Amino acid sequence: MAGGILAFAANNHVTPLDLMFFYTPTKAFEMLDKYGDAGRAIYLKIELTADIIYPIIYMLFYGLLISWLFQRAFKSDSKIQKWNVVPVGAWFFDLLENVGFVSLLAIYPSKPVLMAWLTMLFGLLKWGFAFLSIGLVLVGLVKAAMNGFRKQV
Repeated sequence: MAGGILAFAANNHVTPLDLMFFYTPTKAFEMLDKYGDAGRAIYLKIELTADIIYPIIYMLFYGLLISWLFQRAFKSDSKIQKWNVVPVGAWFFDLLENVGFVSLLAIYPSKPVLMAWLTMLFGLLKWGFAFLSIGLVLVGLVKAAMNGFRKQV
């Protein structure tokens, strides 16, 4: 959604930085330039509204889904039950990444390289926790299916 809005506002095809896995500060500043004034304004609004709510929703969804699946996949005293908090890592680093984007957008046209690197690092960690969450869902799904989706005690 944000990509489409940004592309429309910037009058070209652009990708939001928060959907990229890795980028250098040079690439980040190049993208911010491409967005144009309208695109940067829209991106800032998205970061301050939808991109605050969306990570909370996916954190809760994945955390509850992992909890539900793991209750059916593993015994209640298994240490793997505690892995249901992994989506909190994705949310936390997504939040830090968003703070970085808001900062970069707010001080544009300044180009603080360290802030761009930190923002990219937070995004990389966000994606790592997100993929780990998906992996946990898949593990829980397979193991729960093997147990007939019956709650383990």
